[in-house]
Amino acid sequence: MGSLSSRVLRRRMGLPRGDGATGGDGSGGGRGGKRKRGGAEGPGDSDSDGEAEREERLLNTPRRKKLKSTSKYIYQTLFLNGENSDIKICALGEEWNLHKIYLCQSGYFSSMFSGSWKESNMNVIELEIPDQNIDIEALQVAFGSLYRDDVLIKPSRVVALLAAACMLQLDGLIQQCGETMKETINAKTVCGYYNSAGTYGLDSVKKKCLEWLLNNLMTHQSVELFKELSINLMKQLISSSNLFVMQVEMDVYTALKKWMFLQLVPSWNGSLKQLLTEADAWFAKRRKGRINWHGLELWKMCQHNDAFFFFLILEWLSSVYKQQWFAMLRAEQDNDIGPQEINKEELEASTMRCGRKLAKDGDYCWRWTGFNFGFDLLVTYTNRYIIFKRNTLNQPCSGSVSLQPRRNIAFRLRLASFDSSGKIICSRTTGYRILTLEKDQEEVVMNLDSRLLIFPLYICCNFLYTSPEKKADSEALPDNSET
Repeated sequence: MGSLSSRVLRRRMGLPRGDGATGGDGSGGGRGGKRKRGGAEGPGDSDSDGEAEREERLLNTPRRKKLKSTSKYIYQTLFLNGENSDIKICALGEEWNLHKIYLCQSGYFSSMFSGSWKESNMNVIELEIPDQNIDIEALQVAFGSLYRDDVLIKPSRVVALLAAACMLQLDGLIQQCGETMKETINAKTVCGYYNSAGTYGLDSVKKKCLEWLLNNLMTHQSVELFKELSINLMKQLISSSNLFVMQVEMDVYTALKKWMFLQLVPSWNGSLKQLLTEADAWFAKRRKGRINWHGLELWKMCQHNDAFFFFLILEWLSSVYKQQWFAMLRAEQDNDIGPQEINKEELEASTMRCGRKLAKDGDYCWRWTGFNFGFDLLVTYTNRYIIFKRNTLNQPCSGSVSLQPRRNIAFRLRLASFDSSGKIICSRTTGYRILTLEKDQEEVVMNLDSRLLIFPLYICCNFLYTSPEKKADSEALPDNSET
């Protein structure tokens, strides 16, 4: 049988199909020499016309055939094979036969070749590599990126490649490294990425890592993550109003105890469930000893284990306890009804952080204990609603319950679900709000769309029960130093 094009050509010329001979039995115009049911049909029958149309469509449908791209040819021939090289780059004991016209895409080499530097006329250049993060493999990929359109970046190699790209001033490669880092943040990479982003000036990556840590430090604790967190980074995290706390502020203290133990005993390799018990036992054995930690002498200030750890982090927490003490005095003595207006800076500096994990959909009711200043708040999740209720009934709660007719509360409610790497896959927030509640009054604070609910669901709320602390509070306290 002839080709597809010859068949269509015959059809257009009115010739029968086959070898060109006219069939006397009329079979030349039908498929397989058979007549269609319902009687003989002429050359213009619908089957033949439909087939001709299909064949013509096939003729006019473009077909893609992948050819060897110019980029691949350039990469193989010029970079890997080094053909027609006009300059040799030597670094870390390795040599690359390259081309000035391609190297000029690098800001580093462009300045070198265009200025009055001695290297501008040299055919062999020895590169000094001052950054220990740069290795031969990173240079290979960085140089190769000048000869191709895309680069495959492995997350395990991205820091070394970023270092090489920054040294060679390859802006496009730096951007690709940054995007790779953002996409692959997890418990194993976040601290390394955060430090590297600070070193190489990737502020957007650093911000992304900080957001990940604020969301996951308390919700998805891990021994490995605690070990890698530096002092400055840990201080920044626990002092942030955006830290997703589980369950109450006291749990931040517990997390600090675990972290401190792993900083002092980095060789410990137990499970997360064993960590707190091991930390308590380790601190208890050193009640009277001294610990030299990064040149800082830390010693036990009293016999109680918790007090020992408290003094270790006194600088971080003393201002918080002072603030809570003043707030409690105002609530007890001045009948403070709570915040009157929203000041974001004051709220971020003064609010408590509380959290809850809802493992699956259902009905939940709970209260967060701690410094509630007489405000017994019940939180309910039911039928995709989150409800706050001011409870003054005779039910067990921590401390006395305020019976003032009205109380204000400032809050910000946040909800989030995470994937296996700790990235947020859905989130909601109320923003900062002030709610006025009478005795036993309840209020819906969030109505959730069921399509956005993915469990487990993490809830975090910032609360301020009293008016923000004013400077006059501390100045008004009597000075008993001379009595």
